[in-house]
Amino acid sequence: TKEIGGNEVQVETLIRGYQDAHFIAAKPSYMFRLNRADLLIYQGMELEVGWLPLLIQGARNPDVMVGKLGHLNASSVIEPIEIPQILDRSMGDIHPFGNPHYLLDPANGIHVARLIADRLAQLVPDKKDFFQKGLENFTERLNAKILEWGQRMEFLKGLKVTAYHRSWSYLFRRFGIQYAALIEVVPGIPPTPKHLVRVVDAMKTENTKLIIQANYFESKSAKFLATKTGSQILSLPVSVGGVDEVKTYIELFDYIVAHLERKLK
Repeated sequence: TKEIGGNEVQVETLIRGYQDAHFIAAKPSYMFRLNRADLLIYQGMELEVGWLPLLIQGARNPDVMVGKLGHLNASSVIEPIEIPQILDRSMGDIHPFGNPHYLLDPANGIHVARLIADRLAQLVPDKKDFFQKGLENFTERLNAKILEWGQRMEFLKGLKVTAYHRSWSYLFRRFGIQYAALIEVVPGIPPTPKHLVRVVDAMKTENTKLIIQANYFESKSAKFLATKTGSQILSLPVSVGGVDEVKTYIELFDYIVAHLERKLK
């Protein structure tokens, strides 16, 4: 939104890139900020289902209610993956509409950018050309980077890694990486000792030597697995602001790609 809107928009985030968006407290201060907003943009696919509806209700701002021009579900332009065929409480914190971590495929960032530019133009029609230029500049730079990242990650195709959570499915699909095992028992449920033993066996069977996890997850389990399998741990941000060095969407992938290269080349 900043890339497209420039000085014509004031962007505030309710949560930070180093926080797990699944589990956020619906603070009154967030409701106050949402009360003053002209546009609410969120990731969707029920990633924020535990707290965002409470904020919208408490904000008492008709402009950002569902169905209004100021309410924008960014996932409406995404083709989701990993849509569960069966829904059951025993499966943990699953997302019925698919994996919501779609912004970790940079191509999806372009789809979302177009959606945002269109909505900004609807809200401020006399700035439509300005927003279009911001969109074109952003997509041109991002498309060039997608080619660069693809070339740099070519050597990772077919790599099998262990991950804490399915945060990385879109990124892995982009670069041809596969899951060897998952540290969580089921989504949102921490691993049991018995499950960790199964993960060790799977890692040895698949001969995987890398464990990737979002930097907001606990590291005790990953360290245990690394000790048992001789693997390396790579803790990465999943969104802008996840680490101090990542202040833009392009910088997020520069960071991820550079750290994957460093660990594996």
